[in-house]
Amino acid sequence: MGVGGVVIEQGRALLIRRGSEPLRGEWSIPGGTLELGESLEHGVARELLEETGLEVRVLELIEVFDRIFSNDGAESPAKRQRPRFHFVIVDYLCERIGGEAVAGSDVTDVAYAREDQLGDFHLTETATRVLKRAFAMDRARAAAR
Repeated sequence: MGVGGVVIEQGRALLIRRGSEPLRGEWSIPGGTLELGESLEHGVARELLEETGLEVRVLELIEVFDRIFSNDGAESPAKRQRPRFHFVIVDYLCERIGGEAVAGSDVTDVAYAREDQLGDFHLTETATRVLKRAFAMDRARAAAR
């Protein structure tokens, strides 16, 4: 089970460059795997603190989806048929309540991106969809205040 958190500040979303598989070297939404017995919201807050140095408040659910990675590089046909990774990921909109964004744990870099800059980071189609939904949710929250 994976969790992720989208933090949007001043019209920009926080992105991280992954330091380990899957997606090593790629830009993505901060997050990681849930620990045994950990709640979803606590896992999101912990992962964002570990990966970005930010203390966050989890606001609302953005999306739940599967991410299945193939095992194309395996040496045998039987191993190639089995997935290499299979995550069920739950992404949340979050707000920063403390800390400054820095690369931590298995992250090599952090950056903030406006919605119109997402293409510059070569994100997966799913990450782009989640981030666009988060930007829309953030605009709706601001309009409701």
